[in-house]
Amino acid sequence: MPFKTTKIWIRAARLRTLPLSISGVIVGNALCVQQANFSWLLFVLMLLTAVTFQIVSNLANDYGDGVKGTDNAGRIGPERVLQSGLLSRQALKKGIVGVALVSFLLALILITAAFGSNSWMYFLIFLGLAIFSIWAAISYTVGDKAYGYRGLGDVFVFVFFGLVSVMGAYFLQLKEFSLAAVAMAVVVGLLSVAVLNLNNMRDRESDAAVGKRTLAVLLGALGAKYYHYFLIGGAVVILIVFSVQQTVSFSWLVGLGVFPLLFHLLSVIKNNDPKTLDPELKKVALATFALSLLIFISFSLG
Repeated sequence: MPFKTTKIWIRAARLRTLPLSISGVIVGNALCVQQANFSWLLFVLMLLTAVTFQIVSNLANDYGDGVKGTDNAGRIGPERVLQSGLLSRQALKKGIVGVALVSFLLALILITAAFGSNSWMYFLIFLGLAIFSIWAAISYTVGDKAYGYRGLGDVFVFVFFGLVSVMGAYFLQLKEFSLAAVAMAVVVGLLSVAVLNLNNMRDRESDAAVGKRTLAVLLGALGAKYYHYFLIGGAVVILIVFSVQQTVSFSWLVGLGVFPLLFHLLSVIKNNDPKTLDPELKKVALATFALSLLIFISFSLG
């Protein structure tokens, strides 16, 4: 593959979104890293699977929004590859199918490594989750009934980036659930939705103009802001409550990850121009990723 073509596909993969996609996996594994039966192989397979799921979503998002005309000159965010003519519809469609197959293969290897032939019920449940994850990644913007155009994107992001990612990672490692995993799943889910909400707040006017009914469009400018306060505030409150039950080192490390979120909240409160929200989107995504790493470090230290 020529270097120029490779650069185009890398651009289409939107690498800046990948750290957020693995944050839940890191947190879920952090909660069980001290257990004797913790598997680093499973951890690595989970990371690779999560990354490929996200790339499928990014390619499909580019394709779906491009075909529907949502990506146009009025859009504030970065220009997409289909919109700019760097890739054709057919090429992008083939890319989606190819990466989807890779993600399914990785998920199959992961599930087999986790359960083997010991539990066919869990094997089938997680295989179903993998298939549903690929469907959700594609159906966000692709098709006549794309749920991202019906105000349901936030729900799916909360479920897959939060609940499935954290609790799924925890269960794959220990074959059980815990209250801590549920709490951290909600935290990562809320922060992931906050990233999506910032994206939708930024694109609210251009989305409304082409009929894309995101939650930010439905809530309006002020309502989307209040919703954002709830997402960030809720995540911070749960983290603080959870920290009380953990070690001092955990509280200090998590505190480092919380401060950027609070500063971000002040920026959103003062914001009057959607165009300036794009840097804030990156800040929350990176803050969530940094927080996941700090949580992993804290639990690794015991």
